[in-house]
Amino acid sequence: MAGGLTVGEVGAVTPDLVASFARLIPQLSRSSPPPGEAELAEMVASPATVLLVAGTDDDEIVGTLTLVLFRIPTGLRAWIEDVVVDESARGTGVGEALTRSALDRAAVAGARSVDLTSRPSREAANRLYRRLGFQPRDTNVYRFDLGS
Repeated sequence: MAGGLTVGEVGAVTPDLVASFARLIPQLSRSSPPPGEAELAEMVASPATVLLVAGTDDDEIVGTLTLVLFRIPTGLRAWIEDVVVDESARGTGVGEALTRSALDRAAVAGARSVDLTSRPSREAANRLYRRLGFQPRDTNVYRFDLGS
């Protein structure tokens, strides 16, 4: 699929984009509802997020990734979040194309590193990240649940 694949930044929210997220996000998380038009528009408008999508030659969105860029006192940080590839397109280079595009954009923006997390059960994703040069960090990840 990689030959007939394009990766680009979302510039406008369309009904097809909303429908694609409604199809893709449940493949990533059963506990989080997919974003609607308003949430997607907020993401697209935010200077802190770069919403990338991978599409096929027939304009079907088969994957998405969110690159978050934010400045802190020690420099510009970059974080990859919510990478999801449609079940029908897994193993065809979509995740790699999305991740490489995010890394390129982070470098151009001036970030010195890019972080991400991935559940251990996502074995294929973890193999991809290691193959691309991501290194596991010796850190604790903490979460404080603020409720819903």
